[in-house]
Amino acid sequence: MNGRWLRRRVDALAAAALLVLAAVPATVQAQTQTQTQTQTQLQVQLQTPAAACPPTLPPASAADRAEGRGAARDRGLLWRITRDGHSSYLYATLHVGKPAWQRLGPRVTAALRASDALALELDPGDPALLQALTELPRGAEVPAPLQERLRRAFERACVAPEALAALHPVLQTTTLAVLEARWLGMDPAFALEQGLAAQARAAGLRVVALETAAQQTGALLPGSDAETHALIDQSLRQLEDRSARRVLARLAAAWEAGDLAALEDYPSWCECVASDSDRAFLRRLNDDRNPALAAGIEAGHRQGRRLFAAVGALHMTGPQSLPRLLAKHGFAVERVALGR
Repeated sequence: MNGRWLRRRVDALAAAALLVLAAVPATVQAQTQTQTQTQTQLQVQLQTPAAACPPTLPPASAADRAEGRGAARDRGLLWRITRDGHSSYLYATLHVGKPAWQRLGPRVTAALRASDALALELDPGDPALLQALTELPRGAEVPAPLQERLRRAFERACVAPEALAALHPVLQTTTLAVLEARWLGMDPAFALEQGLAAQARAAGLRVVALETAAQQTGALLPGSDAETHALIDQSLRQLEDRSARRVLARLAAAWEAGDLAALEDYPSWCECVASDSDRAFLRRLNDDRNPALAAGIEAGHRQGRRLFAAVGALHMTGPQSLPRLLAKHGFAVERVALGR
């Protein structure tokens, strides 16, 4: 197994999926040539015909040529937040992406250039991230029926199980859910955080994390073996009936269109809220993390930084949304119109 691919995919947990269904953390910039070689290796290992595997995406440079250099446009949702005599920005991201999305539109580019630090949920370049994810306690062994279903899920995804064997089983299933994006022409390797981090570092901007891997996994991982097995079962069902793919397609369309109303209505169409425990889990993944995220943004701004804070789009929704919380911190919060 290609160790570089494992590192890239495990890192791709860190910023990538707390938005998506049951979600995990983060991603590092990938190189498509390595992706293509690795996918071929996995197909040989699994004896899976290439036609049965998700399509391989072209590199961002090829997507640029296909769309034309003048075709970059703004996507997502952007707010200007002003206090203490200067402005920062809050940008809603999607933790998967298309190669062409690595080119930011003019208003988002201008906001990034007007900033002196990029704030992400997690810093995908943090070398401690992989270690934190692979050292999580695993709990009791997953029952054999779930293990068999998980094996079949890996096979359908054209991913060798050993590639993610170091991860907690919940992170394995949620990673597979995020990788469903490949069937939709997207991939966590092209997540918005990747392009933003690359551009920020090239411009000499500081990249800061608003959370730690422990905080994100603490929100994600259940507290008991019974809850863990129930969550694995739910994630596998979402893969088996393709609801993970359906929901991700709808989420991506709402994000790309900047449709905040559709994102606000996520619990009604995510096919992931069937019980009080599901609702509590979704709150833990999203709303309950927002006060700390808002406090991190406020602290950076208070220190005189002009932040470009890029956070998953669902954190912009609900009564505990980041725009609402930042307004409570005394910011003037203004939605920036993005051309479509």
